[in-house]
Amino acid sequence: MDALAESSNPPAESLSNQVRSAVIWRSGSQILAQIVQWASTFLVIRILDPHDYGLFAMTGVVLVFLNMLNGYGLASGLIQKAEITARDVRQLFGMLLLLNGVLAAAQVFLLAPAAAAYYRQPIVAHLLQVQALLYLTTPFIALPYALLSRTLEFKLQARVNILASIASASAALGGALAGLGVWTLVLAPLVLFSVRAIGMTIVAKSLVWPSFDFRGAGTLARYGGVMAVGQLFWFAQSQADVFIAGRHFTPHTLGIYTESLFLTQVFVSKFVPPLNEVAFSAYARIQHDRALVAAAFARSVRIIMLAALPFYFGLAATAEPLVLTVLGEKWREAAPVVHLLALAMPFMTLQVLLQPACDACGRPGIGARNGAGGALVLTIAFLIGVHWGATGLATAWICGYPVYLGISLWRSLPVIGASPRAIADAITPALLAALAMALAVTLVDDALPAMHPFPRLALLVAVGAGVYGGWLALFARGVVREMIAVVRKQPAPLAPA
Repeated sequence: MDALAESSNPPAESLSNQVRSAVIWRSGSQILAQIVQWASTFLVIRILDPHDYGLFAMTGVVLVFLNMLNGYGLASGLIQKAEITARDVRQLFGMLLLLNGVLAAAQVFLLAPAAAAYYRQPIVAHLLQVQALLYLTTPFIALPYALLSRTLEFKLQARVNILASIASASAALGGALAGLGVWTLVLAPLVLFSVRAIGMTIVAKSLVWPSFDFRGAGTLARYGGVMAVGQLFWFAQSQADVFIAGRHFTPHTLGIYTESLFLTQVFVSKFVPPLNEVAFSAYARIQHDRALVAAAFARSVRIIMLAALPFYFGLAATAEPLVLTVLGEKWREAAPVVHLLALAMPFMTLQVLLQPACDACGRPGIGARNGAGGALVLTIAFLIGVHWGATGLATAWICGYPVYLGISLWRSLPVIGASPRAIADAITPALLAALAMALAVTLVDDALPAMHPFPRLALLVAVGAGVYGGWLALFARGVVREMIAVVRKQPAPLAPA
């Protein structure tokens, strides 16, 4: 336990190497884990019906709500502290155990019956009562995550995540083939979280005796509490669409909408969060150098958007053949919804990059206020859009998210120290290349004769990749050189933002 109490302040020159290694292991493991999970997920989607996914989405609103309170904010407080003691670790573990026990009981006895009554689907109560087991694993994931993240040790986490993904994917595919229906979607995350809890506890050697004497833990509790408030507002804006639609749509239509959202949010929900975990730890190390934080943030925006924008614009341009190839004919209704949602995702991606920088600078309240504004704007948009079905909700994303992002940038950039011009300059090269790519793909698609969805998709992807890469090579060579330098472990000096 002595090692846990030490301050983690490596020499400044080693930080960039640590960050680079952390990004490679965290994002690399995420990619590998997601490849495993996606292979299983898309097979399962082909076996199950939209109705099953609609029912599962109804339980997701409750799960996401309570997960905002599960103590990860407290774990982030431990990461953000300059120094920690063994007592801090034991207190955090005690808080996590107590908090998640209360959440599990609340879900079983209070929220599960209430959700079933609201959606008029009795099975929702049974699904939620079994899913309450997830909270029992959280303390054994959050504590080791915090301890390993303090030292930017993501290699061990990566190995556990890959193992957990394989176990979860196997459970999902087995459940679907066995005819478990919607229960397949409950089984897979239970396996995922259980394996992660065991693996993370072992690799971090974090099994300690919990302390329920919380005297002196006020700073940690306040930091976690402010982050939890921000997450609650995030819940309000991220789940408002499903909460509203669940009352208006049939499970089939809700399933079409939620799986369209899953497809379009693959990048922002699967690849950006692990990068944000590394970014939060890195920003926390340099939080007292505002210019360095600003420059690092601008660079992260530039690099992430370089990958995000072609993904989203390509998704919008190839929505129909993609849906038919990946999901199958019974999901055809999702194509126009995917097309619209993909156009809103660039705004969401930039939005989620803001909070780690603000939190690491000791201003978690900024994220809370941003979330409050987003909850209000998006809820109003969803209440209007739901009357036009799934495509109406997708349109609400396009109308509401730019407003939400504008409010967030206005609050966040002064804290980070980055100027709007610096962020615009960071995005522009990828944006222009992605627009050229989307135009070329659309023109080629219109000129193609009728053909099977798979070769059509493959041809369009090849055209898009060629146009995007060619545009960057011709008109954004500086960005390409920067990417090559980062990969070769030769990062260019950070310019003031």
